[in-house]
Amino acid sequence: MTVVLGNIAGVADRILVYGVTGSGKTVIAQKIAARTGLPWHAVDELTWEPGWVTVPADEQRRRIAAICAGERWILDSAYSGWLEVPMARVQLIVALDYPRWRSLRRLIWRTMRRNLDHKPICNGNTESLRQTFSRDSIILWHFKSFARKRNRIRDWAADPSGPNVVRLTSPAAARRWLDGLSFVGLPGEAPADTQ
Repeated sequence: MTVVLGNIAGVADRILVYGVTGSGKTVIAQKIAARTGLPWHAVDELTWEPGWVTVPADEQRRRIAAICAGERWILDSAYSGWLEVPMARVQLIVALDYPRWRSLRRLIWRTMRRNLDHKPICNGNTESLRQTFSRDSIILWHFKSFARKRNRIRDWAADPSGPNVVRLTSPAAARRWLDGLSFVGLPGEAPADTQ
């Protein structure tokens, strides 16, 4: 199975969705998977245990390496402690490079909604008001990591020797790009959302 990339020349079976905290990486990864049939792996499920216990770094690396050894995958994020693992094999980076105000607004809205509905996020974990206002707050993490992640995206996009990068600067651009994806498979093979 191959994914034809609508607005860049090439094909990709190994995709990394990357962006700042709150940009919607998981949603985009799910949509790419549904459209293409590529297996999607939720990084939070691989890096957090119940009770918000962090999976040890060596085990995170092992889990990600096992996925990245495969020929077909989508990851919805990459942590700096093991970023080189997917980067060694990725064929396409879908980079969500939204303005801070947009990603922060989305993150605050999502966090408040999750505080109210207590919907499980990963491995049964839920967000809480206490967590939102702690030193481990996801909103605080947005401020700590925004510039580093944005610079990384822009460096990747400017490097002609690296993998293809689709840099999306707004949700509208992401929707247009997703609409341009097409599925090319073996006879009888279809994307997940059409089966």
